[in-house]
Amino acid sequence: AKLKSFAAKIIQLLKEWTETFPYDFQDEKSMKELKEIAHRITQCDEENGTVKKIISQMTQNLLMALSARSQYQEIREKFRQPVTDKGTILKTKPQSTQKDILSVCCDPLILAQQLTYIELNPLFVCTMTIRVSNIYPEDLMQIVSHMDSLDNHKCRSDVTKTYNLEAYDNWFNCLSMLVATEICRVVKKKQRTRMVEFFIDVARECFNIGNFNSMMAII
Repeated sequence: AKLKSFAAKIIQLLKEWTETFPYDFQDEKSMKELKEIAHRITQCDEENGTVKKIISQMTQNLLMALSARSQYQEIREKFRQPVTDKGTILKTKPQSTQKDILSVCCDPLILAQQLTYIELNPLFVCTMTIRVSNIYPEDLMQIVSHMDSLDNHKCRSDVTKTYNLEAYDNWFNCLSMLVATEICRVVKKKQRTRMVEFFIDVARECFNIGNFNSMMAII
């Protein structure tokens, strides 16, 4: 009876571990250890198939999670664009072909909605960097566990298991640079003031629909 009670607690621990931090089991060694523990737990309750069923479902969910994240990472690597000098591109393009953001979308609400759509919709996974739902607790734990010291709070880049926070941070910076570029490229003060006011309205609309990430990037 004590053994069955202990096994139930171990199952609960493994279930929560595999669901919250599946990347801990991405290498063969850790997966082998998990299977060995699962096998020993199953032997504690051989006459009842419930434990075996739970462990089987847990393993299946873990493999699906690892497969999904692996596929997502492959897609990100495939569509990752090389860094180019945008300033050079703008200089070589005729002035008449360069459009500012207001000529593309002059409604702050629509732009705020599009920014939110980019961040949340899985259809944009390939062309954009990342969506909110792809950030997992292990991404945060990775940063915490790789701190050099409490003094400088610099994160080590030599060991990286996940790239989701980095990608989302890149999207945040891209949006900030877009706002700064759109404002600074306008020559006349009156037009620049109008551009600043436009982005203030966009940030306000982002706040109203709960997109605080885009709001902070614009600010």
